[in-house]
Amino acid sequence: MKNLIAMSAGLLIASTAAFAQPMSSGRAEIMSSVPTNSVTVADWYKQNVYDPSNNKIGEIMDVLVSPEGRATALIVGVGGFLGAGEKDVAVPFAAVKHTMKDKKIYLTMDTTKDALKAAPGVKYDKEKTSWVPDTATK
Repeated sequence: MKNLIAMSAGLLIASTAAFAQPMSSGRAEIMSSVPTNSVTVADWYKQNVYDPSNNKIGEIMDVLVSPEGRATALIVGVGGFLGAGEKDVAVPFAAVKHTMKDKKIYLTMDTTKDALKAAPGVKYDKEKTSWVPDTATK
């Protein structure tokens, strides 16, 4: 009987130690703090974009992210009125500068509305769930 109790206690201790070991495979990495100087996607998505002269030139329609999780491009909606006649164009993520102005997010781009209108258009393909060239626009 003493042997059975001793063996049970030994198994219990061994199994507790095994459960206490951190599992590295198959578990997501959890951060204990937020990276400094990080901004949210909400600071970009559906925000207006202005040229250096403070003229509105478009609106961010989407933020594209690489498989590694890096923001690589922005889709900017330009032209049109209330969404009609609007054209979407892709620009490098680094082309849009993020600042604060009057305690609000302020996005600027060193280009003009006409340059964006002249850029090749893109459209969202629901079947591919990605942006593709829009052959109907120039």
